[in-house]
Amino acid sequence: MGAGPPLAWVDGELRALHEAAVRADDLAYTEGVGCFTSVRIEGGRPRFAARHARRLRDDARVLGLDPPDIDEVLQALSELASACFGAGEGVVRLQVSVDADGAPHLVGITRELSADPPAWSAINSALPHPGPVLEGGPKLSGRPLFSLATRAAHAAGVDEALLYDREGRLVEGARSNVLWLDAAGTLCTPPRERGAVAGIALQVVDERLPGIRRLDADRENLAQAREILLTNAVRGVRPLRRLDGREVGSADGLALARVRAALEHD
Repeated sequence: MGAGPPLAWVDGELRALHEAAVRADDLAYTEGVGCFTSVRIEGGRPRFAARHARRLRDDARVLGLDPPDIDEVLQALSELASACFGAGEGVVRLQVSVDADGAPHLVGITRELSADPPAWSAINSALPHPGPVLEGGPKLSGRPLFSLATRAAHAAGVDEALLYDREGRLVEGARSNVLWLDAAGTLCTPPRERGAVAGIALQVVDERLPGIRRLDADRENLAQAREILLTNAVRGVRPLRRLDGREVGSADGLALARVRAALEHD
């Protein structure tokens, strides 16, 4: 993997991955109580590092966990990126959790950046999205719904699964936030109160492209959109070209170009 052997960061220390350990009563593993963020390493440096560090701090607070020190998060990202990827590319996943005695933990692991098509295909998931679980859209360690939806997408030979609430309103993808261009040429994304994860990429786009409309959409609305875009911090933005086997997003890609430009720099 990249420049060095597989490593983990465990509470301030780099360790060989096979030697890394957390307590068996860590609540992220026994109860799913923890939060995490996945960071793209590009040219040996973590993209949007400060935003990811703030996300871990804020999400930990929402869960009632001791928030990690921002500088420690940045140190973990930097050391894992340098040791595992050198000047190359990859992904670092950092998780905040606590054991049964209340001791906080910051654990980081890495993975290679797998091949990824320039355009994605997706299915509409049959699993209903539960709606908002906690305020602010934290990225929780316990996420069986998203794992099951992702597995269903892979079994169907596609890249993503789109999730809708019990009223049929679009919420998010299993590993992405969703944007679409409506008939009037307005860039839209679901309302925050639907309960999507507050993705770093969507946060950046929302700040840099004023005028994005928060709007509900069902399966029919989405299928008729001029463009459908899927964003996350690791992949950036990908156009959705096929949904449930049907071609979608027939516009000329102007929205894609705008969103891609918004994500070019940290």
